[in-house]
Amino acid sequence: MKKTLSIPAIAILLLIVSPAFSQQDIKGSKDHPLLTRMPDFFISGYKEAEYEAYRFISADKKNENIEGHKYYIEYKITPGKPEPGELKIRRNVQDALKKIGGKLMFDDNFNRVSTILVQKDGKETWLEVRSLNNLYRLNIVERQMMKQEIVADANAMGNDINTTGHVAVYGIYFETGKSDINEKSAEAISQISILLKNNPSLKLYVVGHTDNVGSIDSNLKLSKERADAVVNSLTANYGISADRLNAYGVASLAPLASNDSEEGRAKNRRVELVKQ
Repeated sequence: MKKTLSIPAIAILLLIVSPAFSQQDIKGSKDHPLLTRMPDFFISGYKEAEYEAYRFISADKKNENIEGHKYYIEYKITPGKPEPGELKIRRNVQDALKKIGGKLMFDDNFNRVSTILVQKDGKETWLEVRSLNNLYRLNIVERQMMKQEIVADANAMGNDINTTGHVAVYGIYFETGKSDINEKSAEAISQISILLKNNPSLKLYVVGHTDNVGSIDSNLKLSKERADAVVNSLTANYGISADRLNAYGVASLAPLASNDSEEGRAKNRRVELVKQ
């Protein structure tokens, strides 16, 4: 005898296989610790990098290139669920982060994008949300300085200069797109001064290098200004005679690594000491 499914049984079967009940987060994905997701949304795209850069739109529509632990998370609404609307999504993200001290840096209703900065527990986190009615994307960077494997040391720098005629100095940090020396650079510059004081006849070219982000003309100017800043610090703060130092900038013309990755770009952003 042939069996047929009753109407209620068919309805139950359709309910079981309905896409609304089969959507799952993609493997290996997770919400960011600072932010829960909108109800009825699942993670449809995810990428996490230990150290990467992202350009956020900040106050006055300025671009801020932020480096650190980066997350990309895309959420889509479960099929069949009511769409909250893109503005509601952005406002929910903004409000949630404001409750933990977040600051709204940029908000554009036309392009449906917002930037929020959260400073919490000694960490600076930048978050961008771009939303549509049925999906939204988060780009998040936990800002940090990349751990340098090469630490500035007067003796090691002297050995490299005697052997090869030059040495790359890591540990001198500048604000993004500027020549202002970060206070964390004091130890590296101090070691350069020790090198010079221990070798009274040594004269150096101080050469600024950048990655290839931005135009070559602007980077030539920036790299020279950064080299000037190091020379000025050595003469003004450490008593090094100005006639022992000459500053130059070569932008991205002498890379140590490929500029196709953030790791490579980080190696290329440096100050080099070259024996005159």
